[in-house]
Amino acid sequence: MKIGRQAKIVELISRYQIETQEELCDILNKEGYEVTQATVSRDIRALKLTKVVMPNGKQCYKFISDTQDLSQKQLNILRDGFVSCDMAQNLLVVRTATGLAQAVAASIDAISFDEVIGCIAGDDTILLVMRTPDDCLEVMKKLRRIVEEGNNAGRT
Repeated sequence: MKIGRQAKIVELISRYQIETQEELCDILNKEGYEVTQATVSRDIRALKLTKVVMPNGKQCYKFISDTQDLSQKQLNILRDGFVSCDMAQNLLVVRTATGLAQAVAASIDAISFDEVIGCIAGDDTILLVMRTPDDCLEVMKKLRRIVEEGNNAGRT
């Protein structure tokens, strides 16, 4: 029952902009789940949901690991620390500013690229492992796009 209810919560927050626990309770009750605000509060904690500010200014529940919902701080760490990247087969080497590799790697991990199967960070270098060279190319493109978006935003 708990797993089914939590799966329903995941479905609902992906479909609707749910702002409060009470609103989530109401929707769940309408969907046939008899819940209290306390139950929903525990489910929110268990699912590690967070509130994010939407473009319309409202706050609603989301998974923090969703790429579009990454905190601005994580994106800034990635953009500020990134120096370059180069690939060899299914390996991607990311160079960072000195001392920032672990912070940049944590940001990359938070993005949760499907293609990445492992990430190791040193002081100024990160090694990302993908299954295939094509996966490696795709991740390299995605990382560069994220960094370029940040650079372009700073030029407005």
